[in-house]
Amino acid sequence: MNLFLGVIASASAAFVATNIDDIIILMLFFAQVNQNFRKRHIIIGQYLGFTALIIASLPGFFGGLIIEPSLVGLLGFIPIAVGIYQLIKGDHDDDEIQAVNTVDFDQTNTVFANLLVPQTYNVAAVALANGGDSISTYIPLFASSNIWQLLMTLVVFYILIAVWCYLGYFFTRHSGVTHIFSKYGSIVAPIVLIGLGIYILADSGSFELFKSIFS
Repeated sequence: MNLFLGVIASASAAFVATNIDDIIILMLFFAQVNQNFRKRHIIIGQYLGFTALIIASLPGFFGGLIIEPSLVGLLGFIPIAVGIYQLIKGDHDDDEIQAVNTVDFDQTNTVFANLLVPQTYNVAAVALANGGDSISTYIPLFASSNIWQLLMTLVVFYILIAVWCYLGYFFTRHSGVTHIFSKYGSIVAPIVLIGLGIYILADSGSFELFKSIFS
């Protein structure tokens, strides 16, 4: 049970840390909803973009099958480094927000209006571009997982995408919440990333590797 809860906790932490800014972008998308750009385009596009990120991160899992777990766990230094970098640099994602505002939502009358339309792929492209740095977090997380842990992690991820879409839509009607995310998101996300990296190092036995080296 503790292992099960640990997988859920680490998956949730990884998702939240790498997708806090996505809520702002989703809010901007939902604010543009009209007769040509529907909520379903945003939701489907978000899932498509995130799935592309998952596929790009899967090599970490397959590498973890053939490499000693304690060595794979050293990848935990990646989210730690990313978190420290974000704390030092600060990241407000202005470029991604500008990209959202310049997306061209043309009208379409195709039969596959829910999926095969520019609106959906524009959202997917923004989700993919904005989440590119997530790969550096997902690769070590997947590498330290066995098959059932990976599947559980993906289930958590895809459930949280739905939650994120709902929050993005909900917050379009509560502008005060937007200010909180804008002000504190760049601080919370790096701290969570650092904590996730430490968890990966501890869970994979990498700390024991250090002890054996220096003892």
